[in-house]
Order: sequence, then structure tokens, then C-alpha cells
Amino acid sequence: MKFTVNVECSPEEARRFMGLPDVTPINEKLVEEMGKRMESNLALMSPETMMQSWMSVGTQAQDAFVKLMTSAAGGAMGGASREKP
Repeated sequence: MKFTVNVECSPEEARRFMGLPDVTPINEKLVEEMGKRMESNLALMSPETMMQSWMSVGTQAQDAFVKLMTSAAGGAMGGASREKP
């Protein structure tokens, strides 16, 4: 035997009927906190700020690469001169 029961109720009524906790205050607080964080991070998304941070990292990486290559070349030259008497 097969039968179907249709129940019409709001999500709040279904939550209460199933015995689930009301998480509305927690959800509202979470949404509020996420909104605050998004607003504070909007300043970081300006093109000027992004370019400044990229350029500072880019020049630091470039300087580090030049130092690495210079020390590697110096090590290779020093090693080559030591091998030859």
C-alpha cells in the first residue's frame, strides 16, 4: 500500500516540528560580521593599492633573484679557479 501526505507549513513551523534549534540569531551575527570584513577589505581592492603591493613584492623578488644569480656565478667562478692550479 502506498499513500502520500502533503503538509503545508512555513520553514519555521517545520523547524519547530522537527525539533531543530533556531539558528537565526547566529546567522544574523555571521552575516553582519562578514559584511564588516568585506567593507574593510574593499580598500585593499583599489587598483592603486593592488599595484603598490604587487610592485613592492616584484622588486623584492627581482632583487633576491639578482643576489642569488650573483652568488651562484661567484661560486662557480671561485670553484673553477680552485680546480685549476
